[in-house]
Amino acid sequence: MQNWLLPEYIHDMLPEEAQRVESMRSMAIELLRRNGYQLVAPPLLEYVESLLIDGEDEKRLTGQPNDRDLRTFKLVDQLSGRTLALRADITPQVARIDAHLLNRKGVARLCYAGSVLHTIPAGLNRTRELLQIGAEIYGHAGIESDIEIQQLMLEALKLAGVEDVHLDLGHVGVFSALIKHAGIDAGLERELFAALLNKDTTTLRDLTSGLDEKSRTALRALPALYGDCLDVLGRARRLLPELPEIAVALDDLQRVAERLNHPGMGMDLADLRGYHYHSGMVFSAYHAGSHDAIALGGRYDGLGKSFGRSRAATGFSMDLRQIYRLLPAKEMERGILAPYGDDAALSEAIEKLRASGNAVVVSLPGSENDPGELQCDRELVLRDGVWQVAPILNNSNLKAS
Repeated sequence: MQNWLLPEYIHDMLPEEAQRVESMRSMAIELLRRNGYQLVAPPLLEYVESLLIDGEDEKRLTGQPNDRDLRTFKLVDQLSGRTLALRADITPQVARIDAHLLNRKGVARLCYAGSVLHTIPAGLNRTRELLQIGAEIYGHAGIESDIEIQQLMLEALKLAGVEDVHLDLGHVGVFSALIKHAGIDAGLERELFAALLNKDTTTLRDLTSGLDEKSRTALRALPALYGDCLDVLGRARRLLPELPEIAVALDDLQRVAERLNHPGMGMDLADLRGYHYHSGMVFSAYHAGSHDAIALGGRYDGLGKSFGRSRAATGFSMDLRQIYRLLPAKEMERGILAPYGDDAALSEAIEKLRASGNAVVVSLPGSENDPGELQCDRELVLRDGVWQVAPILNNSNLKAS
């Protein structure tokens, strides 16, 4: 096998993609900075227990290994003999930082950007090495922080150039309240969860046949409670039992929908993505060019408990490499080709151009300097004793003198 080949679903980022992804990253981080979010940079490698802190809850619910566990690369530490893992998600690391390192009394706004690795791709056209960027709010349990996080996610997508974003809202509190009210055991909860996740109404009808009428009617109604926000909320208030937890969840969803007033917003009360992990409102952003969600988030109060400090928390994340594939092609910004030389005036002209934001490429002696390959459409020329920028009229190879 040729040694230049990469593993399946692992890809290089060539100049055009790398530049645009970096531009998206820097714009998003600057947006978050201006909104009071502080940047943290957790390590790529940790002890496996720290990165799989929600594993037991998911295994209890699904009867299967933790989804994050299945996506996580593991190896043995040569120094300690313990199992290490390459992160598949940065959120648990940020929860650890908030709970154990910062230990702030009040609200903490944190953001991050870094690579994560998956053992298997999330889709046929997805890479196993994602560039994840996100933001988290710790220490605030109110709906106001959920609204702030969702607004920032939508702003970040707009900055990246993604148009016509569809936002779906959900709330895992509805399902958990129905389970608790009906006194459903863990085994049946697991089966109901799977049926709702797959929108398998036939299995759902069979599983709920032995429940009381209110619980049976409510659980069977969940798969159809999706669509326009106001319509879903109206039907939910009629079809679901008057439980305090459900009333709070529906009120919160209504407040968010009214406050964001985002065109194309929808609601899905059977969206149980991350049910073992999230504790309240969840949300997903979609785009016409992708069947998968392009950004995800929700409330996950208590995630820091495993690190010794349980805190209210909400946040979002997205993969910038996935976002890049949705954007229309864009020509890279062109630079200025300058000759090689020790002329002080030439050096001064180059520095001034670079200081003003231009890319200036100095041609090296004895080498081919094709303006096209060097991404240059202008050149620095000496005219009437002054170094000036002029268009390159043809793209034939220019040799450095």
